[in-house]
Amino acid sequence: MSNCNNDCGSCSENCNDRTQPQSFLEEPNKNSNIKKVIGIVSGKGGVGKSLVTSLLAANMQKQGYLSAILDGDITGPSIPKAFGIKDKAYGNDSGMFPATSSTGVKLFSTNMLLQNESDPVVWRGPVIAGMIKQFWQEVQWGDVDYMFVDMPPGTGDVPLTVFQSLPVDGIIIVTSPQELVSMIVEKVVNMANMMQIPVLGIVENMSYFICDSCNKEHHIFGDSHLDEIAERFNVDCIARLPMDPSIAHQVDKGLIEDLDIPQIQPIVEMLKKVESLHATNTEDTAKTINEVIAIPYDKGQVFQHFGKTKEFKIYTVVDNEITNQRIISAGSAGHHELVHVLLEYDVTTLLCGGMGNGAKDANEAAGITVYTGFSGSCEQAIANYIAGNVQLSSNATCNHHDHDHHHDHDHQCSGNCSNH
Repeated sequence: MSNCNNDCGSCSENCNDRTQPQSFLEEPNKNSNIKKVIGIVSGKGGVGKSLVTSLLAANMQKQGYLSAILDGDITGPSIPKAFGIKDKAYGNDSGMFPATSSTGVKLFSTNMLLQNESDPVVWRGPVIAGMIKQFWQEVQWGDVDYMFVDMPPGTGDVPLTVFQSLPVDGIIIVTSPQELVSMIVEKVVNMANMMQIPVLGIVENMSYFICDSCNKEHHIFGDSHLDEIAERFNVDCIARLPMDPSIAHQVDKGLIEDLDIPQIQPIVEMLKKVESLHATNTEDTAKTINEVIAIPYDKGQVFQHFGKTKEFKIYTVVDNEITNQRIISAGSAGHHELVHVLLEYDVTTLLCGGMGNGAKDANEAAGITVYTGFSGSCEQAIANYIAGNVQLSSNATCNHHDHDHHHDHDHQCSGNCSNH
């Protein structure tokens, strides 16, 4: 382009000269030094997301880390009440200042902008999403080791804005024991995967109640499904929080920092190990995905009939390392429609057990390289594939044939594959 100024970051044109990856990340206020950003997410309201956000900020502060909360639940802000803060926003020419709790936790919330904390926030989605950016850009946060973003429930405008505009290092999903939650958690996990945001773990709130009389656990909402959900989506169950009236009592009094809840400690220890994803090294940020690999999936095993599979496990592999994995529904269509499902997830390679010639031709016509003959554990299959410890075949019925490296996808070998 004749008028190109070589500043791809400020240009909206899509041209062959573009050499820099586009980013929607917004710069924080010039008086902010924020090291790690953790999103607290739920698929539905009323599960205790703000409680978990507040407890984590308070406990990280107690551990000696400078903590802050950006209250992204714009229409339902509850963070200031938990900390007993009724301050109104103020600032100077450089931006607004956050409120500070009794132990030093910094926070900023919509309530600090309202004349009365009970005034409703009747704004449309784009305005709410824009407010998140303002809290990030216009608040002088100062030095922060861990910023927790309390997000509204669901997968709408505001979570999307947070994922795109803030350098989120990972999310924690808050859920409750009801069986319905499995579907809701899946939506959140899939959104995080689409945005390439790590899921650090799941917290189950209201998990059980300990009776004062018998001192036994009672599951008010039924048996927990958290372990099943965690295994299904390959994420960690990092805490189960009890139903405890004393917790609600302290929160209502604005004394959340006085609470001592031992179940929170595993999350605190996990957060200490979270490394920032937003390295300044341009070589790291310029990494490209080498392969997106799909395996027909059934309860952790390689499902042997491609055309009848109900689920796929999808692995993203960068430089021979798995950087992301998820389980997706295959629907109920035939093998030609399954190809479209795989293409929606940018699958480049398919590892499976058996496959007919029609399905094989359909996948390869779509640019998906097929290798057959895999069996057993999906985890072992993908590990063997990455390590090159398999004999690869694109035909499940022919004889053995050596393949000296799995990335040589231009070579379509004719032998059968055996894991070893």
